[in-house]
Amino acid sequence: MVEVKPAPARERLIAAAGELFYAHGIAATGVDAVLSRARVAPATLYAHFPGGKDALVAEYLRQRFAQWQQLWGEMLDRSSDAPARALSVFDALVEYRRAGYLRGCTFLSAAVELPAEHPGREWLAADTAFLRQQLRSLADALGVPDPELLSRQLVLLYDGALADGLRESRETSEAIAVVRTARATAARLIEEARRA
Repeated sequence: MVEVKPAPARERLIAAAGELFYAHGIAATGVDAVLSRARVAPATLYAHFPGGKDALVAEYLRQRFAQWQQLWGEMLDRSSDAPARALSVFDALVEYRRAGYLRGCTFLSAAVELPAEHPGREWLAADTAFLRQQLRSLADALGVPDPELLSRQLVLLYDGALADGLRESRETSEAIAVVRTARATAARLIEEARRA
C-alpha cells in the first residue's frame, strides 16, 4: 500500500482558511477554526505567517486572485472574436460557479470586511485594477464609440452577478443562470454599442 503524505502545513493552513473564509466570512472565522481544520498548532501558523491571521488573509486573497487570472485567461484563449472575448469574463464566472464557488465573490466580501490598512487590501486593489483594465482593453478591441462606458457597464453586470450570490443562497444551476442572464445582457449592450 502506498503511503499518502499529508500536505505541508502551510498548504493546509491556506486551504483551510480559504474554505472557512469563503463559507463563513473572514471576520466570523477565528484563528482556532483555521488551526483545527488545518490540523496545525498556533506556532505553525506564526512560523509561516508572522503577521498572523491578517497575513493569512492576504495570502488567501493573493491565491484567489492568481486562480481568477488563470481561469479568465483560459476563457480568453478559447474565445476567437472580439465580442466573445469581451464576454469571456462571464464564461469564467460560470466555471467558477461550476467549481462550487456559489457564495458571491471573494473580493466583494473581503472589501466589506477588511479595514483600510489591512494587508489584504493590496489584492482587492489588484483584482479591481485587473478587472477594469482587462474589460477596458477588450472594449477597445470592439471598436465601439465609447469603450470606457461599455467597460463600466460590463463591470456593473459582472459585479451584479457576483453580488447575487451574497444576497441569496442558490443551487449551482440557479447561480449559473444568473451569470448567463448577465452575459446575455452584456451581449446586447455590446451589439448596441457596435451598431452606434
